Amino acid sequence: MPDTATLTESPALRRGFSPEPETIVRAVYLNPLGLGGRGRPVAAWEVILRTASDAFTTTAVGRAELLEWGRAGGEPLTAHVKRRMAAVEGVRPEFAGLSMDRPRIMGILNTTPDSFSDGGRHFAVEDAVRSGLAMLDAGADLLDVGGESTRPGSDPVPLDEELRRVVPVIRALAERGARVSVDTRQPSVMEAAVAAGAAIINDITALTQDATSLPTAVRLGVPVMLMHMQGQPKTMQASPCYAFAPVDVFDWLEQRVEACLAAGIARSDICVDPGVGFGKSVDHNAQIVKRLGMFHGLGCPVLLGMSRKSFIGGASRGEPPADRLAGSLAGAVLGAAQGVQFIRVHDVAETAQALAVVRAVETVS
Repeated sequence: MPDTATLTESPALRRGFSPEPETIVRAVYLNPLGLGGRGRPVAAWEVILRTASDAFTTTAVGRAELLEWGRAGGEPLTAHVKRRMAAVEGVRPEFAGLSMDRPRIMGILNTTPDSFSDGGRHFAVEDAVRSGLAMLDAGADLLDVGGESTRPGSDPVPLDEELRRVVPVIRALAERGARVSVDTRQPSVMEAAVAAGAAIINDITALTQDATSLPTAVRLGVPVMLMHMQGQPKTMQASPCYAFAPVDVFDWLEQRVEACLAAGIARSDICVDPGVGFGKSVDHNAQIVKRLGMFHGLGCPVLLGMSRKSFIGGASRGEPPADRLAGSLAGAVLGAAQGVQFIRVHDVAETAQALAVVRAVETVS
């Protein structure tokens, strides 16, 4: 729909969709109150209106009422509502050879000495490969290999050092049949990693690190994962600020998806990650996790990375990373309940068990 539209008065508006019937609404967002991305109709929705003054209203409505409200608002709103609903409810095609009919577990394999949770455990190639194979045995669907810590306050890693850390590990795992993603923001590392057997590029900058990032990904021709981050790892937690975190992140990711589409990357080869913990406060993270389903409106698989992050300690009692398993599993279950297609975790076996229970309940007659 247009950037700014005046929604005409209707019974739906009078019941609370908008503060005043003639409010100028800049954007409309739809968050499914149910499972998205699985080809099923969603019965209940949260409508989020962003006004011209950057105020927000939210209203829970039924499916029929939402469609009627769209019709009452005129053709642009009708088209927008139907397009977002179709995107949220649509079936996702395979991503990097993985079916999207259930949440896929991405095992975190940091080949770094200083990552916030597992720094040093996988620094040697043989240790990393051994741990990666163990994750696969425990239920991981793919392994995310990264050679640069991007924890809050971290400094960039020299390019040659990042290459030295990740390429041998990716090659060894790929040769053993593992599906591997490379966690990097450096185009040169993307190129070397794909040559070594990486099947996915997972970039915390959503291919904005430099002018060659997006062209490199296009040329390499592998699926990409685009994450939102406000600021840079060194300073991103200093003073994160949003009008309303879920919609600000949604808007930014939508722009990155459109840039990738324009460059020639198919929507089926794009996954989006709202970036829990990357330039976000505890409240920002909670608002985003509560509305993960909204990101299905981009028409792409959604990735949730919440494992052992400071959000868990901040929402609880300040526990250190090693004591955040329960919160990590809560995040996995919250993601699965909202149809997230990828869940990035340190604790693969425990997550696999939690998701098996979710799936058993979800599919029982």
